[in-house]
Amino acid sequence: MSAHNRLEAVCDPQKRYEFVFLFDVRDGNPNGDPDAGNLPRVDPETMHGLVSDVALKRKVRDYVQVTKNIPIFIQSKVALNTLIKQAGEARGVTESRVPNEDVRNELCRRYYDIRMFGAVLSTGDLNAGQVRGPVQITFARSVDPVLPLDLSITRKARTTEERMESGETEMGRKPLIPYGLYRAHGFYNPFLAEGTGVSKEDLELLWEALQFLFELDRSASRGEMAVRGLFVFRHEDKKGNAPAHKLFELVKVRRQEGVENSRSFVDYVVDAPPEGALDEMGFAGVTLVRLV
Repeated sequence: MSAHNRLEAVCDPQKRYEFVFLFDVRDGNPNGDPDAGNLPRVDPETMHGLVSDVALKRKVRDYVQVTKNIPIFIQSKVALNTLIKQAGEARGVTESRVPNEDVRNELCRRYYDIRMFGAVLSTGDLNAGQVRGPVQITFARSVDPVLPLDLSITRKARTTEERMESGETEMGRKPLIPYGLYRAHGFYNPFLAEGTGVSKEDLELLWEALQFLFELDRSASRGEMAVRGLFVFRHEDKKGNAPAHKLFELVKVRRQEGVENSRSFVDYVVDAPPEGALDEMGFAGVTLVRLV
């Protein structure tokens, strides 16, 4: 199946989808924890690395906004209540104590991230209710435990005249992990998508964003991050043809034999069924499409 046909196979908004998303980081901090001095997030019991769903959705939003110039609701430049008010004015509504469906629909029409991820729209005088997003993403968890480091750095530049005169060196910190391969799971619900107006183009843009998530989001603090796998399960039945957890179990990631401390993606093996094999494995009506 060609790359174009693979993409076409997973862009029907009336189908149900689940996906496995793999990415890695080398010498960087994929998601700092503000409660731990911005150290990389970890599960304290197992020391597996964590990246929040919020962080992943933020990168999708940024990709959509930067590459397609499509309006995004969750942003830092404009207050959310202002955007809700603007949508209300377009529908001739200035305030409402109960959820207003017209304003809700207008917001879904305007903003990609509301259509896909949902939003709380009842934070001001104009109540537009809440939108349950058809696309949900879990926390990403590293395949193996990670080792958070907090490195000291110095800088030549001084912030004050006093420090310039004294010659005192200013110190800083740089938290990172040497290497981590992360795995997240995602879900697409066609029933919820009907209520938000998700289109074929919206789904195509989601898969594009996930494939190139880090290419336009480089940062010295995040080191080298790359998408390593995107496996999409398509159901022929709108309600689904198999439980999501059983499908996720078909994609297996393990460390290469003899590797004690992984430092690159080649230290891992990713096993997944070949295209067209799920029928024979007892998953009739489900197709596995590998986009990355």
